[in-house]
Amino acid sequence: MSATSKRAGPICLITGVGPGTGKALVERFAAGGHRVAMLARNEERLKALAASIDAAHAYTCDVSDETALTDTLDRIRMDLGAPTIVIHNAVGGTFGSFQEIDPEILRRNFEVNTMALLHLARLVVDDMIESGGGAIVATGNTSAYRGKANFAGFAPTKAAQRILLESIARSAGPKGVHAAYLAIDAVIDLEWTRKRMPEAPDEFFCKPADIAEAAYQLAHQPRSAWAAEMVIRPFGERW
Repeated sequence: MSATSKRAGPICLITGVGPGTGKALVERFAAGGHRVAMLARNEERLKALAASIDAAHAYTCDVSDETALTDTLDRIRMDLGAPTIVIHNAVGGTFGSFQEIDPEILRRNFEVNTMALLHLARLVVDDMIESGGGAIVATGNTSAYRGKANFAGFAPTKAAQRILLESIARSAGPKGVHAAYLAIDAVIDLEWTRKRMPEAPDEFFCKPADIAEAAYQLAHQPRSAWAAEMVIRPFGERW
C-alpha cells in the first residue's frame, strides 16, 4: 500500500464487529470519512462487510490473544497507518449467580472485556500522542455500575473495564487522548432480541445505528468539553 493511500483518511479500529452494533459502528465511521480496521473472529462476516463498504478492512483476530492482537496492530499500521480512534466493542458475557458460573468463563470474559482494552490502549496510545491526539472508547452497559445477582460472570469485568478507562483518561487525557466509556442501558435491537421479546414495543429497543451515532459523537468531542462517560437509553426505559 502506498504512502498516498495511507494518508487518505484517519484510521478507526473497531473490535467485536458483528451484525448489530459492530456493523453499525463501521458504517458510521466510514460515512464520517474514516478508514475502518474491523476486528472479529468471524472471517467470513468481516470479508462480506468489507466487500460492501469501501473504507472497511477485515482483520480476523481474537482480541483475548495478546500476541495475535499485537500482530494485527502491526499489520494495520503497515496496511493503513496508525489508528487515531479505537472503539473496543468486543464483549464476553455470561449469565449466572456467583455460585453457578464457571470461574473459567469469568476469566475469559475478563480477557476479552478488560485485558484486551489494556493491550489495545498500550499498543495505540504512543502513536496517538505523537500524532497530536486520539480517542479510545469502550462500549459497555450498566453492569459496569451495579452487580445484579445473575450477572456475576459479566458485571465484574465491565466494572473493571470502566475503571481502567478512567485510569487511561487520567494518564493520557492531558496528552491529548480522549478515553471514554459508552454505557448502553437498553436491549439492543437485534434479530434474536426481537424473537426473544416479541411483545416488546419498538421504542423498547435501542437501535444499533443510534448507538453508533453516540459513539461517533463521543469520539469527536471538542477538547474543551470531553465526556469521560456517557449513558444512553431509549426514552421509555425505566431506570
